[in-house]
Amino acid sequence: MPSIEGEIVIGRPVGEVFDFVADERNEPRYNPRMLHVEKVTDGAIGNGTQFRATVKSMGRPLTLLLETTDYQRPTRLANTTSTSSATIQGVLTFEPDRAGTLMRWSWDIRPRNALKFLSPLISRMGKRQEAANWANLKRYLESMPAAGTPESGPALT
Repeated sequence: MPSIEGEIVIGRPVGEVFDFVADERNEPRYNPRMLHVEKVTDGAIGNGTQFRATVKSMGRPLTLLLETTDYQRPTRLANTTSTSSATIQGVLTFEPDRAGTLMRWSWDIRPRNALKFLSPLISRMGKRQEAANWANLKRYLESMPAAGTPESGPALT
């Protein structure tokens, strides 16, 4: 089973990074493969929240369902992503760092059908894509005015 892990330091407070990432509707802002996301459950974001997303995969749209399975604001966020070709279980952790927030990710990918044979390739591609996504998140969040400053305007989410 392919596994993808990594970490990045983002120059923003832990709660701000956690809240932005926990709301999957923000992902199209920093992930160019994410075409659309909608929240499909009612209420505040937390355990059991589901999002339906469309991503670009091998040049074609692919629908996925993301469910928050562990929501411990502001330190831990876990979800399960289901597609026709794989199930992905992931955990993000957030901790204070002298430069902002240390965010770590760990994803376990369970490919189905013919994709099982492509596990080594999936792992290599996934590591590159995740590193690029989180670097984009870092650039996005760090380019925003700090919360609470006159020029910050509305919250990031």
